[in-house]
Amino acid sequence: MSAPVIIRAIVTTPPYATFLDEVARHPLVCGFRLNSVMPLKDGPAEALERLRAFGQPLWVDLKGRQLRVVGAAIPPYTEVRLSHRIRVDTPVDAFFSDGNECIRALAVDGDRLILEDGPRRLVGPGESVNIVHPSLDIEGTLTETDRAYLSAMRELGLRRVMLSYVEGPSDADEVKSLLPDAEIMLKIETQRGLDYARKYRASQGQLMAARGDLYVEVLRPHRIVSALRDIIKADPQAVVASRIFDSLAHTPVPVSADIGDVAYLISLGYRTFLFGDIVCLQRDPLLEALNLLEEIAGEFR
Repeated sequence: MSAPVIIRAIVTTPPYATFLDEVARHPLVCGFRLNSVMPLKDGPAEALERLRAFGQPLWVDLKGRQLRVVGAAIPPYTEVRLSHRIRVDTPVDAFFSDGNECIRALAVDGDRLILEDGPRRLVGPGESVNIVHPSLDIEGTLTETDRAYLSAMRELGLRRVMLSYVEGPSDADEVKSLLPDAEIMLKIETQRGLDYARKYRASQGQLMAARGDLYVEVLRPHRIVSALRDIIKADPQAVVASRIFDSLAHTPVPVSADIGDVAYLISLGYRTFLFGDIVCLQRDPLLEALNLLEEIAGEFR
């Protein structure tokens, strides 16, 4: 009988979680990811020092050109402030809540997105916004928070970076200008990102199929299949991320679709899985997800 497929997992780590030592010892875990939108007590350096003490490779997920809400938008309202100034032909659809809410944007004024209507709920700071239109032009790449993390990493001798919304070689070059020895994992999340992956492959760093936003950005849901194929073809060592065992955050028994989804990703050739925020916020769902991934991998011999 042949040996089982070797699968690894990178886990998103809430900065002050009390269960990280146990997670760090799990046989599948090969790294920690710090989501840079998470609130911190004393700034990036304090959080980085705390997390690297667990002995796992520490990846800092920078947001780059990803559009996020700045400040809270409380209904009723007609505008949302974004993390970047943008230009786009309007009116245009804007997607909130991981693509589950589509709101018509009537105009753009710098970093202000003027809405026709809005989600009948509070839109919180850090929430992502997707505008899937070829005319979209995002001003700048790295945010001030990204720059603060890179400065802290340079002082602490850390170098592993995940960069969101990579769409061209200059994105990685900007990180390198601030952290010259950076090891960059390039998150592919848009149509332009897919074009970049097909052309440049892994020449600037390991690719990641970041399915959360990529699923929204491909517009037609079934196109995520060809996108995942293209990324693993461009980089056989590519990481796959997001929407992995999310059902475990709500129920102790995973839905069968989640199991089939992970089995399909393994069959495509993905060997490193990044668990996103949803399943990593509490101990039990995260450990169950890790154990389940290990068991599924054992089915591939």
